Amino acid sequence: MTETYNIYEAKTHLSELAEKASAGQEIFIAKAGKRLCRLVPLGKPKRVPGLGRDKVWIAPDAFSPEVDEAIAKTFYGSLFPPKRKKRK
Repeated sequence: MTETYNIYEAKTHLSELAEKASAGQEIFIAKAGKRLCRLVPLGKPKRVPGLGRDKVWIAPDAFSPEVDEAIAKTFYGSLFPPKRKKRK
């Protein structure tokens, strides 16, 4: 079932219209009898918490100083990154 409300009615009864739309009813908002927009409920989120559980593994030494040093040497050639030159 579809219902059409003018802007003034929609402003004064927005909470009721939101409830109707979330229940699945199609609500249109009109200006001077011409439909401008449709009030629809938000879809359910596609992400489900816990789907990646037991699929990701982090090595016990991933955050050790030795690994940090190896990463720094790989990317920067030394323990510390090079300093940037100032632009003039």
